Amino acid sequence: MKLPPREASGYFARPDPAKLGILIYGEDAMRVALKRQELIAALIGPEGEGEMRLTRIPASDLRKEPSLLGDAIKAVGFFPGPRVAFVEDANDTVIKPIAAAVEDWQPGDAQIVVTAGQLQAKSALRKLFEGHPNAYAAALYNDPPSRAEIEAELTRAGLARPDGAAMEMLTSLSKELDPGDFRQTLEKIALYKLGDAAPLTPEEVTLCAPGSTEADLDDVLNIVAEGRTGEIGPVMSRLEAQGTAAVTLLIMATRHFRALHTAASDPSGVGQGMGRLRPPVFGPRRDRMSRQASGWGMYRLEQALQMLLETDLSLRSAGQHGPALAIVERAFIRLAMLGRR
Repeated sequence: MKLPPREASGYFARPDPAKLGILIYGEDAMRVALKRQELIAALIGPEGEGEMRLTRIPASDLRKEPSLLGDAIKAVGFFPGPRVAFVEDANDTVIKPIAAAVEDWQPGDAQIVVTAGQLQAKSALRKLFEGHPNAYAAALYNDPPSRAEIEAELTRAGLARPDGAAMEMLTSLSKELDPGDFRQTLEKIALYKLGDAAPLTPEEVTLCAPGSTEADLDDVLNIVAEGRTGEIGPVMSRLEAQGTAAVTLLIMATRHFRALHTAASDPSGVGQGMGRLRPPVFGPRRDRMSRQASGWGMYRLEQALQMLLETDLSLRSAGQHGPALAIVERAFIRLAMLGRR
C-alpha cells in the first residue's frame, strides 16, 4: 500500500509492528536515512541493535547472496523482542530476493525495511510494496518540513515547543538546511538548553545555528558597516590567526552589503526591504542591519559594492601588490570611512 505523505511522519514515529515491512525511497539520501533510523528505533527500541535484533544487508551483498534476506527474517535471536531485517540502497536489481522474502514472510518473522533512492513509477520494487496488502511504500520528497514535523523534531530533541519569533526562525532554518544539519542544530539547542526551563529565544537559536561560531567574521562586517575604523585591525589579526581566507572575507562582505542595498533600495522603506531578504534575518541582527541600511542609504551602498568588486578584481589580478588579507583590510578601512561621511 502507498503511505500518503501526510501520514508518513506519524507512521515513522509509531509504526505498526504487525506489518510485513516498508519501502522508504526518495532522492535525498539523508532524508531517507533519518526516517529509516526513526522507524527502526520505534520498532526495536533503543537497545535493539545492541541486542542483535537488527540485521543490516547492503543491496550489493544481497545481489551476491540472494538468500541473506530470507535467512534474516526467519532467524531466531538470542534476545527476545521484535526484529528488523534492513536492506540498504536497494533497487530493481535485487527485486527477486526481496520478492521471495516477502512471499515467504509469516507473522513473527522480522519486519522487512528497505531503503532506496529515487524510483520510477514502473519500478518493480515500488510495485511490490505498493501492491501488497500488508506492506507500505513511502516516498520522501524534498519539500520543506511541515510545522508538525518540526514540532516532532523538537520533541525528539527534548525541547519544549517554542512560540513566536523562535519558532519562525526554526521554520526558516528548516528550509535552508538539509534534514541532517537541521536535526543536529536542534540537538545542539537541546544541549544548550539542558536544565533551562525558560522559553527558547531567537537569540539562542541564532547562537546555535550553523555558522554562529564565526563570530569574528560577523564582527568585522558590522564594524565596517558601522564605520568603526579603529577596530578593523585587531579583528583582522584574529581572522588571520584563524586562517580565514581573503576571498572568504570578500564574499561575506559583498553578501552583507548587497543585503543592506536590497533593504535600502526598497521603495516601501528599509523595514519592508529587510522583510524581503532571503534567507530571512531575525531579532537583534535584523534591527542592527536595518540601522546600517538606513545610515548608508542606497547610493553609498552602491559605491560600497563597487569598491568590493574592484577589490575582488585586484585579488584575482596576477600583478596584485601585497598580501591578500592586507588588500582586504585596506578595502575595509576605506569602506568604513565611506560609511562615516
